[in-house]
Amino acid sequence: MKSLWHSALALLIVNGALLGLTPPLGKLATEAGVPAAIWSFVISFGAGAVLLCAAFLSERRFKLTARRLRYFAVVGAVSFAFPNVLLFLAVPHLGAGYTGIMFTLTPVMTLILSLLLGVRRPNRLGMLGIAIGFVGALTVATTRGEVGRPAEILWVLVGLSMPVCLAIGNVYRTLDWPEGAGPIELAAGSHLAAAAMLLVAALLQGQAGSFALLADVPLLALGQAVAASVMYTFFFRLQAVGGPVYLSQIGYVAAAVGLAIGVIFLGERYSALTWIGAAILAVGVLTTTKAQSRPG
Repeated sequence: MKSLWHSALALLIVNGALLGLTPPLGKLATEAGVPAAIWSFVISFGAGAVLLCAAFLSERRFKLTARRLRYFAVVGAVSFAFPNVLLFLAVPHLGAGYTGIMFTLTPVMTLILSLLLGVRRPNRLGMLGIAIGFVGALTVATTRGEVGRPAEILWVLVGLSMPVCLAIGNVYRTLDWPEGAGPIELAAGSHLAAAAMLLVAALLQGQAGSFALLADVPLLALGQAVAASVMYTFFFRLQAVGGPVYLSQIGYVAAAVGLAIGVIFLGERYSALTWIGAAILAVGVLTTTKAQSRPG
């Protein structure tokens, strides 16, 4: 566990694999009738509650300053609440594998923001890897989902909005990281803030009664909450160890996991062009991973 906590590559793989479970689980939940806001609430409330307990057990003081409350609110909105709602709105139309591939656009968007704002910059090999990954992502995007079920452009745009939010969150978390704060307490506060926003949104939309639908998918809800809790235990640590651009590479791992689950377990079918794009993405993540251990 100690070696995992200090290894950017190991943290990347763990975070990406657990993130890749989210589109398939979300697809099954939305097919069961659970609204996007409520399933997103399951993720943030489950992760926030577990991480809050972990913060208290570690005997760290959970401080609530004005700056931390601002941090919780901004991160909760742009990193968790908005992207998850967009994800679960899009996944029934795009498929779990295809929606997961949208995560792969996050690195290049994070890189652009990082360069503009002067945050940590990757070396030349890292930039090459991100460029390769972006080509793969564009190749996949042109296929518009599953074979025989091309999605409307509207849903492709909804899916594309997700990595924009994630990129903003990646850079903001580094720029405004509260001094002296630990990753677990920041993750807990941000997720609980997101859960509060999602609960209000669900109530305003008259979806309070839909919480009962979670009882129809108890194993899915438990699995999603556990996966989110474990993932976000390491998510903010990866932010500190690798920086925003390297953290954004979890999208490549998540895409591979989501695509595999969609095809093997959910019966999704994708065109040859989708698989070519996925292969290009794999080259991209291998290149950026190698670049992490090299000087510019």
